[in-house]
Amino acid sequence: MLTVKCLNNKTSIEVAPGSTLREVYDMLKLDLPYGPCSAKVNNKVVALNYRIYNNRNVEFLNIESSSGMRTYTRTLLFILCKAVEDLYPGNSIVMRSTVSRGFYLTLKLERDIESIDVRQIKKRMRELIDADITFERHECPTEEAIALFEERGQKSKARLLKSLGKCYTNYYTLDGTPNYFYGSLLPSTGYIHLFELQKYNDGLLLRVPNKKNPSELENFTVQSKMFGIFQEYHKWQDLLGVSTVGDLNYACSLGHASGLITLSEALQEKKIAKIAETIAERGDVKVVLIAGPSSSGKTTFSKRLSVQLMANGIFPYPISLDDYFVDRTRTPRDENGDYDYESLYALDLDLFNRQMSQLMNGEEIELPRYDFPTGTNQPSGKKLKLKENQVLILEGIHALNPDLTPNLPNDNIFRIYVSALTTLKLDEHNYIPTTDNRLLRRIVRDSKYRNCSAIDTIQRWPSVRAGEDKWIFPYQENCDMMFNSALMFELAVFKNEALPLLDAVPENAPEYSEAYRLKKFLQYFNSVSSKDIPPTSLLREFLGGSSFEY
Repeated sequence: MLTVKCLNNKTSIEVAPGSTLREVYDMLKLDLPYGPCSAKVNNKVVALNYRIYNNRNVEFLNIESSSGMRTYTRTLLFILCKAVEDLYPGNSIVMRSTVSRGFYLTLKLERDIESIDVRQIKKRMRELIDADITFERHECPTEEAIALFEERGQKSKARLLKSLGKCYTNYYTLDGTPNYFYGSLLPSTGYIHLFELQKYNDGLLLRVPNKKNPSELENFTVQSKMFGIFQEYHKWQDLLGVSTVGDLNYACSLGHASGLITLSEALQEKKIAKIAETIAERGDVKVVLIAGPSSSGKTTFSKRLSVQLMANGIFPYPISLDDYFVDRTRTPRDENGDYDYESLYALDLDLFNRQMSQLMNGEEIELPRYDFPTGTNQPSGKKLKLKENQVLILEGIHALNPDLTPNLPNDNIFRIYVSALTTLKLDEHNYIPTTDNRLLRRIVRDSKYRNCSAIDTIQRWPSVRAGEDKWIFPYQENCDMMFNSALMFELAVFKNEALPLLDAVPENAPEYSEAYRLKKFLQYFNSVSSKDIPPTSLLREFLGGSSFEY
């Protein structure tokens, strides 16, 4: 008999060798809300059909955890793929992006998708769920898996597997239909309790439960600007023939990495130039507000935008919103009693709006300076009066929040949202979360410039994400223009930088499971050297070697 220590209820039980985690869960008589989705075994996330052959620590995860939600979503996507194959043989579904708090997918038909198609697919999905069909896991030589997916016309999966150089590959089947998914699945279709499918633009939107309240769906949010920026980048990738990681690995194996870097950087510079030209054409812009989540490259973007503005005869003056913090004694506190510097009300809104209005009216002001060691706001001695053709550049997490600038005329403000909106996919059914892209950027940057380990960064990340959900994402559609700071090659570059940092996370650390997941994810990329990345690149903010001062 083996000993399993359950971290959910702090008890240990004896189990027979070969017992599955689902069987262990039943033996423990646990009753997780919404049931288990996956589990951590010695801090590595595995599927519930995982069999135990040694003494182990186990923590069961439900849909309220990030890992559990990923497992639930993968399973639901497989069911959708199966339903489409059953109804439209020879056609397939393609994952495009995450938008409107759901998953946007297109259906390859020789006609436009109609409402009746959506109803039929949803009906078939419910039939598969009601049948509670078990997902079968298979292991075979990689050559066999490649041949299987090539025969089925799933070229993106075959190309990805070819580029990995592995001897053996695991894949799943659902009622005889094979598919390859990055990460674990639920044991059977009956574990899915809630979803919605609706027509969205020219495709479908798959909606999933709310992680905080899984008995309800995520709130549908119109994100037309976000959708537009994703569509723009998908169009470029389709033209280049680099839509998936398999495509990227193949292009790099042919020696095209340098060319992809040059082209990607040129496309970004063209976009920044277009934003600067739009501001110049407006003529009445006095304040440029730049917002975006952590590690989006906002700082470098603002510097590159400033260069392009000067090329249009406009002279930028950067102002830090941090200098408008209230005295520490007046700073709001969060639910844990700690100072909440991410709150909008950590800023002196009265002072900020008064000074902005004075500047708009042609008056001179003295800029404040926040002294972090003493936690007090003091006069800086710097005087400012806007000159002709001069604009203020303000970058901060609250820049798109209308409560930041309630008294400023909208005609004088230009709002920009910056984020790393990853459009590259692992294959046509496996997307790459934009949060993973930003987290890897932050892990590398924090190690280089802030003396923070990967453990420190991973530990803080949930708090950072909670602040983004509260203070940034609700206002992203308020922008005049969006800028995608993600570069198609960057994860292949960050692989070299991030893996040693992730390897340093010990197995007994709570952060190990996330570090292990990121390491597995990075293994799908063939490494690309950073030597050809120009010094003005947004990535230099994280990698080092930038020609800008920070």
